[in-house]
Amino acid sequence: MEKKNAELENRSGSLTEIALRKLRKNKLAMVSVVFIGVLTLVAILGYAITPDSTPNANDQHLELAACKPGFSTSFLRIKQNQTIEQHNFFYRMLFGQESGVTTIPIYSYKIIGDSVRVELFTGDKTEPLTATYGLVNALFAIDPLEQPQKKNAIYTYKSVDGSIHTVSIAELKKEAAENLIETRYYLLGTDRFGRDLLSRLILGTRISLSVGFVAVSISLIIGLFLGATAGYYGKTIDHAISWLTNVFWSVPTLLVAIAITLLLGKGFWQVFVAIGLTMWVEVARVVRGQVMGLREKEFVEAAKVIGLSNRRIIFRHILPNAINPVIIISAANFSAAILIEAGLSFLGIGVQPPAPTWGGMVKDHYGYIILDSAYMALLPGLAIMITVLAFNIIGNGLRDALDTKESK
Repeated sequence: MEKKNAELENRSGSLTEIALRKLRKNKLAMVSVVFIGVLTLVAILGYAITPDSTPNANDQHLELAACKPGFSTSFLRIKQNQTIEQHNFFYRMLFGQESGVTTIPIYSYKIIGDSVRVELFTGDKTEPLTATYGLVNALFAIDPLEQPQKKNAIYTYKSVDGSIHTVSIAELKKEAAENLIETRYYLLGTDRFGRDLLSRLILGTRISLSVGFVAVSISLIIGLFLGATAGYYGKTIDHAISWLTNVFWSVPTLLVAIAITLLLGKGFWQVFVAIGLTMWVEVARVVRGQVMGLREKEFVEAAKVIGLSNRRIIFRHILPNAINPVIIISAANFSAAILIEAGLSFLGIGVQPPAPTWGGMVKDHYGYIILDSAYMALLPGLAIMITVLAFNIIGNGLRDALDTKESK
């Protein structure tokens, strides 16, 4: 009796509610949904959670190239002699923020009077290299045409905005204790250019998910329109659209993406458009078949009888009933778009440096696989693999959840 009640409960409610219940019972699909949700949150937060918040996480220090995970060192911060525009939190979260300082990796430092002497980081302590910097020049953005003047332990300097300031040596030392030195920790180490690997992995998430979202959106717009038009009107229009679909279908997707990329040029948005223009074919074919089956149904005939326009019949009555396979295809296309973008970036014709992409990171470091730093190529490769797998699992889960046939 309890088993029958459970079956009745599972079959009750709208089709959407039934599908959601079936999807929630698929533990692997739900884990994938949570994983993609976390990735989406990471992509949205972006620079707000990256250790390196400069644009494209491109703060390079060649002295720190290929440092191991968990590495840390101190940096001397020297104020740049230029005005840096400060942006609000949301702008910084989306686009990053120029730091306004030049950072120099060091082993140690010592403040002597109005100067700081540092031992520069060289990777080899057996050959020490030292340098000395004035505290006033290091701590403040000074007009490059004006040099600080000293009188009775008081410095007078002109800032880049034209204002005049005075500061004592005691104030210099206090300011130096707070802002002159910083320590950075590289949880995943650095890449071959000395950039923070974790920051670039996080920002690579944003590009991969953005490519998938934009490409799927473009493919849905084109595929739904062409597929619905061909399936509903048939005859000459169907033949013409089917011919166009078969032409695109006969050419490998990656080859078409490469051709469109070379035609539009290399760049961020060009890759989005190129991938989107290669993925509409499958959507159009499925929608065409669904519409051809639905246009003969009674509710479509009734809509025609009462005088509804063809456009309203297609978009308000037919397409909502053909959306289930489109949702499943979109999940598969999302993962395919991530793979295509990674492939294009690996070939050097995708999103261009210094923008961080997972495919570009694999390209930059695949030579380290045979060395003791294989993780630099394996980590972005693993990110691609897990993300694609998660979308495929979600697609399979949606297919099972949206299946209206009851299992025996």
